[in-house]
Amino acid sequence: MDIGAQYRRYISYLNEGRVHDLGDFVHEELIYNDEPMTRDDYQNYIADDFARIPDLHFDIHQLIVSDNHVASRIRFNCTPEADFRGHAPNGQKISFVEHVFYQFENGKIRQVWSLLDDRAIHAQMEKETTN
Repeated sequence: MDIGAQYRRYISYLNEGRVHDLGDFVHEELIYNDEPMTRDDYQNYIADDFARIPDLHFDIHQLIVSDNHVASRIRFNCTPEADFRGHAPNGQKISFVEHVFYQFENGKIRQVWSLLDDRAIHAQMEKETTN
């Protein structure tokens, strides 16, 4: 299986809003940042981000595939409409990146390590809105 192509399909599902349709991409049980999760938990976690940020779009800027691992740098340019990462929305578009690593097993995601640029999120969401 081409893990890179599978990953790109997974991201396209997310960008199409198909967050509750990830059975082809994610194992029933997985590890997310060292915490066990079910696929339903994982899907709900992502769905919550979409509820907070309706214009959320995953833009892959770098992708490295090695055996059963994927490393990706994803850029987001979006407008939170609800609290996000501990910050109230300010009506402004924010930009930030995620560095995320995946371990695949039998063509599906088994483990995820995700690191968001919280510093950039904080700096932009703490800005006062200008009239």
